[in-house]
Amino acid sequence: MSAPNDRRDRGANALDHALAPVLPVLLAVLGVACFAGFVRAAAIAPLHVSLDPNEGWNAYHALAAIAGHGLYPDPASFMTNNYPPLSFYVTGFFGALIGDNIVAGRVLSLASFLCVCGFAAVAVRRMNGSWRAADFAAFLLAGTLLLTSDYVGMDDPQLLGHAIQLAGLLIVLREPRTRPAMFLSAGLFVAGGFVKHNLFALPLACLVWLVLFDRRNGLRFALWLIVFSLSGLLAFRVVFGFDLLERLNSPRAWSVAQLEENLLSWLATAAISLCALGALVLWSRNDKAVVLTAIYAALALVSGTLLLGGAGVDVNAMFDADIALALGVGLALGRLAGRRSPLPHIAGRALALACVAPLAVIAVADHDSRHWSFWTHPMRDEAALAEHDLSFLRTHSGPAMCESLAFCYWAGKPAGIDVFNLDQQLIKHARDPAPFLRQLDSHHFSAIELDETTPFPLPPDLQVSMNRNYRVDHSDDEGVFFVPK
Repeated sequence: MSAPNDRRDRGANALDHALAPVLPVLLAVLGVACFAGFVRAAAIAPLHVSLDPNEGWNAYHALAAIAGHGLYPDPASFMTNNYPPLSFYVTGFFGALIGDNIVAGRVLSLASFLCVCGFAAVAVRRMNGSWRAADFAAFLLAGTLLLTSDYVGMDDPQLLGHAIQLAGLLIVLREPRTRPAMFLSAGLFVAGGFVKHNLFALPLACLVWLVLFDRRNGLRFALWLIVFSLSGLLAFRVVFGFDLLERLNSPRAWSVAQLEENLLSWLATAAISLCALGALVLWSRNDKAVVLTAIYAALALVSGTLLLGGAGVDVNAMFDADIALALGVGLALGRLAGRRSPLPHIAGRALALACVAPLAVIAVADHDSRHWSFWTHPMRDEAALAEHDLSFLRTHSGPAMCESLAFCYWAGKPAGIDVFNLDQQLIKHARDPAPFLRQLDSHHFSAIELDETTPFPLPPDLQVSMNRNYRVDHSDDEGVFFVPK
């Protein structure tokens, strides 16, 4: 009876030995690919080409923060700020140094991306994962962010907030835990929340986990979270004269269809990692690190899914879930590699290949990336078009309206219209359209830029008024540009 078992063991050992190079090769390939993607994003950072409508929006508010007034416009204004204040001061500070808030925000995003991936690797190590598993988690996260979003190198505070909160996670994971550590970690988590208000899954997960496994420090952590949060809200009230939570709760349409579409798109790359974490929980349910990761993933998945149905919400709503799943895959690889039997080792290599496969499909399907200029001269054509459009806006003196506010920002126009939030306010009947209609009828704007006209970004009555008062001057891949009739 022993002979078949011996042959089976020898076969498993031989397969284990044959597959040993899989993880090192995957790490090398992922490392090179992620480095290339990061370098490309860094090369785009100084270009005057709009990557997202949020960029100009963030730049104008950073400008207002450094100016010391107008960070939160009057409700009657056509500009809206429904974000916490901290990122605008950080970006505005660096923007004042280099002379461009958008470029400053992009550099901060790139630095934050490196921190997020690096901190994720350190977190896996502190949860008793091997360095090889930690590196894989970091590269998996980096590849996911680079391939499934355009937030790496975008002037947006999302990655900065995650970097700050992951620094807080590293402090929580360090043992022995001390009172100063709980004080500092809670401060970092709250600071991350004052950078981006949708970042609550990780601090809540840490709180639940600490209460379960380290109650004394959990209570200290909870106390400091409450103290810092209330202090921040009170300070905001004193400085700005109104409640921050009131501003964060801005009108926004919500759609089940959009939630379904966004969630299915996210699951296409996350499903395997999600299954791996589920299996890890069943296999190592008493592992404290696994419990923390599972709590984080569950909270991030539920909260992110609910947010995905909101108008204008992008894949960044699932970044917490992406981080949690990368940590889970890192832990799974580490736990599998730590077993003596060859079968877990084989399973770990299969898991690594399966996690990378969806990203490989996305990369191969991107036809643009097959051209050498995509890497050596990224967005060269787009930058040339944008420069032509900026010259057009500069030659039309007076106020302008830009859906992508970066155009108006680089053209030196004052902050005017927040098209997206204006649209949401009108859809939710939170604003009277008459004042804006009067501006259109009086030809208040010397030029108007819209990203596209089908679908039109504003309600039908405003579209009628605009078509009555403005004509298309030109259109290109960067947008449609109007002048008064």
